[in-house]
Amino acid sequence: MDPSSAPSASSAFSTLIRTASHEQHMEAETSTFMGDLLGGRLGVDAYARYTEQLWFVYEALESGARHLASDPVAGPFIRPELLRLPSLEQDLAHLRGPDWRSTLTALPTTRAYADRVAECARDWPAGYIAHHYTRYLGDLSGGQIIRAKAERTWGFPKKGDGVRFYVFEGIPNPAAFKREYRELLDGVRADDLEKQRVITECKRAFALNTAVFHALGEEFPLSA
Repeated sequence: MDPSSAPSASSAFSTLIRTASHEQHMEAETSTFMGDLLGGRLGVDAYARYTEQLWFVYEALESGARHLASDPVAGPFIRPELLRLPSLEQDLAHLRGPDWRSTLTALPTTRAYADRVAECARDWPAGYIAHHYTRYLGDLSGGQIIRAKAERTWGFPKKGDGVRFYVFEGIPNPAAFKREYRELLDGVRADDLEKQRVITECKRAFALNTAVFHALGEEFPLSA
């Protein structure tokens, strides 16, 4: 590749996605529910309820991944070391007991989120990448803060039952993995118009996630 034709750091697709969705990302990170949860102001039941909601989103994300593995656009992003559903199910068994599936329920906002992920997985591989990016890179970054807080607040064993969702055993060097992931984004097979659509979908993904936080905040309000 001619170096002069390579995108500059500021125009690289990974940079455009990160900067364009920054406001929505901050809104999700600073939601009242997440602030109360990480601040130790909510009980372990709130954490368990949040983990239940994640199950629905990742079930849509990862069941959709199976038929996208050979897709020319989304296929390079389907990496087995990222898969979270088995770890989520271990956490739910620890948090809710062996019959956790019998009491598993999705909030309406969670159902809307999972349905959109499934729709993109089915009909729009580039849009699926938007959800893949917002979830997994978030898990590898801010998710580690959640893990550490949960271990301290509720006494979960370090990287053990209750927080396995946040432990990527197949990724020994998250920083290097994230660099590789951003290189995949920069090389995605899409024209500029399609890339703008993906950026818009990233914003939508963050908004859907924030809506789940708001609903959880209503379910677990702090006493006045």
